[in-house]
Amino acid sequence: MRILCVTLSLLLTALLDRPSRAQAAEPACTNCAAWNTPQKPFRIYGNTWYVGPHGLSAILITSAGGHVLIDGALPESAPLISANIRALGFRIEDIKIILSTHVHFDHAGGIAELQRLSGATVMASPWSAAVLRRGGVDPADPQFGDIRGIRPVAKVKVLAPGEIVHLGPLLLTSHPTPGHTPGGTSWTWTSCEGDRCYHIVYADSVSAVAPDSFEFTQTSSYPKVIPDFQKTFAFLETVPCDVLLTAHPDASNLWERLARRDTGATPDPIVDPSGCRSLAQRGRAQLQQRIAWETGK
Repeated sequence: MRILCVTLSLLLTALLDRPSRAQAAEPACTNCAAWNTPQKPFRIYGNTWYVGPHGLSAILITSAGGHVLIDGALPESAPLISANIRALGFRIEDIKIILSTHVHFDHAGGIAELQRLSGATVMASPWSAAVLRRGGVDPADPQFGDIRGIRPVAKVKVLAPGEIVHLGPLLLTSHPTPGHTPGGTSWTWTSCEGDRCYHIVYADSVSAVAPDSFEFTQTSSYPKVIPDFQKTFAFLETVPCDVLLTAHPDASNLWERLARRDTGATPDPIVDPSGCRSLAQRGRAQLQQRIAWETGK
């Protein structure tokens, strides 16, 4: 009897320690370690700061009336983002609003923990807000089945298209930029140093990325995906854009621009009024490549 009890105890321990079927089936993330490489925080311009890891942007806009954070990177990025905010001399408790571009785990994965630390209200487009509230990945997402889900987030406010977010002196405008996801959102605001002010655009991802089973030309889960992309490209081609920031910093060549700035180059390489148009052109070209591949299969 004693041997039987010990055997059953060992079996139960093994079962409890074994990952669940959902956990075991979670898609791998070969880029996560590189994306989450620590990055020293720095001022982009005026009251706008980069506080994310090296491979995933998180942007802090500060004011005496409280701060706004855009995106939370990976779940494991939250401690790094929090530490970066403190390293700049700011308090995470002074973040009053957290905004989202899109709800993939590499940009929204850290939002739940950052909200817990700050007590902030999270704001997102209607589609994104629904995903944030329930967690996971929505079946209409082009990358459904190919990416990890996110943890549910509390206190999510739904933003109307084009709604302006007010916090003290801060004004940030939401712009629907769907395609990469149905609820994608880009953000614009103005940052100043003395009398010089720049229009800053934090552009959502514009890449037509999906598993081979998702066909942009014939999809039933997201039938407006191509027209949505075209609307997003048109926005980027027309929006006032002095400084372009992107959810993946490499998409806007941020590190090359920063390196040139650090050498004392003038004018400031971070400022590039052609950045948004160039991003739109690259996005259009990638979408056309994907469509050509699908139609040529």
